[in-house]
Amino acid sequence: MESGPVVIDVSRFLADPTSAEALEDCKKLVKTLQETSCLVIKHPKVNEEDNSRFLDMMEKYYEQPAEELMKDVHPEWSYQLGATPEFTEEPRDHTEVITKLLPQYAAHAPKGADPKWRFFWRIGDRPQDTKFPELNCPPVIPKAFPEWQNVMDSWGSLMLSSIETVSEMIATGYNLPKDTITNLMKNGPHLLAPTGSDLKRFGNLDQIFAGFHYDFNLLTIHGKSRYPGLYIWLRDGTRVPVKVPNGCLLLQAGKQLEWITGGDILAGFHEVVVTEDTLKVMEKSKDEGKSLWRISSTLFGHVASDKNLTLLEPFNNPQNLEKYPNILAGKQSEAELEMIKLSKK
Repeated sequence: MESGPVVIDVSRFLADPTSAEALEDCKKLVKTLQETSCLVIKHPKVNEEDNSRFLDMMEKYYEQPAEELMKDVHPEWSYQLGATPEFTEEPRDHTEVITKLLPQYAAHAPKGADPKWRFFWRIGDRPQDTKFPELNCPPVIPKAFPEWQNVMDSWGSLMLSSIETVSEMIATGYNLPKDTITNLMKNGPHLLAPTGSDLKRFGNLDQIFAGFHYDFNLLTIHGKSRYPGLYIWLRDGTRVPVKVPNGCLLLQAGKQLEWITGGDILAGFHEVVVTEDTLKVMEKSKDEGKSLWRISSTLFGHVASDKNLTLLEPFNNPQNLEKYPNILAGKQSEAELEMIKLSKK
């Protein structure tokens, strides 16, 4: 696995999910997630021009003065829509995991809150009635960007549909009905979540932008970033620098997927730091007069807040239930948000 995440072409599944070839792809996809917690998919609808348009807009957004960005900040919603300022989100303490890693696969131990900005934009339908209004609040549209909604929705919808395809393939790979997981996702608080890291101010080697952590949602998907720096850890503790090929998307398993599979698939750990390769791209960008903001093209796919995180049939046994009890997804999300210092509670 030193070469990085496995690439799976989802075309055969999209063409005919009942074919023997598609089933073979689904089994391979599940095995890959079991072994590594991540994979890269090749998707026929992924267009680099769409990703570029999205990255261009987000660079311009984060290049605004901080006082403009602060107008989009909503701590009263636990920062779940609009902007999250730098030095707000604080990675959980995973010292116990970090100390077990081999020296050649060491993580950068987080030192307080992350110096990154983030913007959360809801993708997909919101529930008409919910016990978790903070997780399902109305959109925030920055005033200086008339194209905002169109750009965010078009790129975010493609990312979400890719997560839904992978969710169908996971269910199929486990010999479950295709819609087993996507039914849990309907009206979920799916968030397009581009982060912005200012390389002009924080572009020093080994600077941490996103400290060692797992994601608490179902599946996280990433498009190609213009700056390297994302490292992921496979299930065996191997650290891999991520390079997303053109026309592809990276997916990582989150805690909710670990929950419903009883740990058969684990939430994958990752971090974003300034590397030697980041510095090389920075120098080239400076020479070419390009933006020195590192934008991540990321979407978090969730189980709907008002649905239970329930073990899937193959994993529903007393031993797993003790570790992964039935719980409302919204309650699990609220607990995680408190732990990373985003909840106002």
